[in-house]
Amino acid sequence: MLRPWSLEIQLDKKSDKAVYLQIADAVIDAVKIGKLVSGNALPGSRQLAQLLKVNRNTVVEALDVLTAEGWLITIDRKGTFVTDSLPQLIPSSKTKNDIKTTVEEPKSFLVFDDGLPDSRLAPMNDLARAYRELFSRKSRWQIMGYSSELGNLEFRKSIAQMLNFKRGMSISQDQICITRGSQMAMYLASHCLLNSGDAILIENPGYKPAWDAFENAGAKLLPVDVDSDGLNIEQVEDYLQKHSNIKAIYVTPHHQFPTTVTLSLKKRLKLIELSNQYGFTIIEDDYDNEFHFGQRPILPISSYSGLRNYIYIGTFSKIVAPALRIGYLVSTAENIQKIGNHRKIIDVQGDNIMEEAILNLINEGKIKRHLKKANLVYKTKRDYFESILNQYLQNKITFTKPEGGLAFWIVPKSEINVLEVYEKLKSQGIQIMSPEKFSYEKPIKGFRLGYASLSEKQMEEGLKALSRLL
Repeated sequence: MLRPWSLEIQLDKKSDKAVYLQIADAVIDAVKIGKLVSGNALPGSRQLAQLLKVNRNTVVEALDVLTAEGWLITIDRKGTFVTDSLPQLIPSSKTKNDIKTTVEEPKSFLVFDDGLPDSRLAPMNDLARAYRELFSRKSRWQIMGYSSELGNLEFRKSIAQMLNFKRGMSISQDQICITRGSQMAMYLASHCLLNSGDAILIENPGYKPAWDAFENAGAKLLPVDVDSDGLNIEQVEDYLQKHSNIKAIYVTPHHQFPTTVTLSLKKRLKLIELSNQYGFTIIEDDYDNEFHFGQRPILPISSYSGLRNYIYIGTFSKIVAPALRIGYLVSTAENIQKIGNHRKIIDVQGDNIMEEAILNLINEGKIKRHLKKANLVYKTKRDYFESILNQYLQNKITFTKPEGGLAFWIVPKSEINVLEVYEKLKSQGIQIMSPEKFSYEKPIKGFRLGYASLSEKQMEEGLKALSRLL
């Protein structure tokens, strides 16, 4: 445990107060003024004794006092730390007007996320081994130098092959840019496609982080409702007839975020027709194509040969683990060149070592085996989640069992305040996605509940709490 700082304690050897109590009081004062905060590690007793030039037993006695009073906590083989649950502090040198009062947010013990994978299933041992092999097989100068702003060439070739074979596309490595997650891909796409004053159509409800990227590029958002079979195409046509500055539309057609519905074939073909007619670009976010429990995933809109203007965004973050920031962006070679030039302004290149490590796992079949195993686990979890929805909420909500993805969309049958339900669950230590985070203006009536990272016990406990509120 690294402690790269010195704990400054001034001892008064002429004082009547015992030295060990002086040390203890000095630590307490450091906590009170914020010099030490919860989780901070203290120097070891031997090191602290050397710093203070006192007997080690004196330091041990001081630490014992602080531990007994609840200021410190000792963790075996790790060290001594400032406790997470500090005693009530009453500053003596401040008036009531000086004291800032804050209401501490209750910590959630149960989280229904927006559909994240279970990180415990991630092939971390395989990834760590791939890292080690990279450093042992290659000279340092080969892996530590600069590479293309578009990403590792062999990695791009591998992704192109995957998209061509698995998703019906017909692309080459020159049409791919590797990014640090899909959000960077969204940012790059928006800044290379949109200018101040342009408009972009978005799904409502939809994915707000993408909206933020579009607005950051200066675009105006035009919300389009989502029906039981996806985007409301009539609204899209109406916007196109009234606005001449629409440059793009952002869609999540495979499993719409947050409602999980799939855009129908009829609407897909009509959207392609409108894109070609009006010249706007379809930005397709295929964020969880790999997780599908039916016969096979629906092919992306970007796989249709007749589509002229498209940007396709995918990610490896959900395949392996959310903390692994590897995304990719596919478009025409001309667009990719523009995106690459812009990328160099904010990030000269991606994580070349991570890209090669993931490439090794792909080539060895580890990613394929991981996905096969993960889909079996998630399918079982999805089916269980459906069963307890029916058990506790059958008469209170409507929902459609999703054929893929890692979340359910449920809509209460009665008229309720969705934000009030969100806040009440939060007060009970249960975190769900706030309806404000996927609604364009007023909160949409519905809840997106991710299930993949939860145990069966957690699912049941959370849904029982929701049932009581509905």
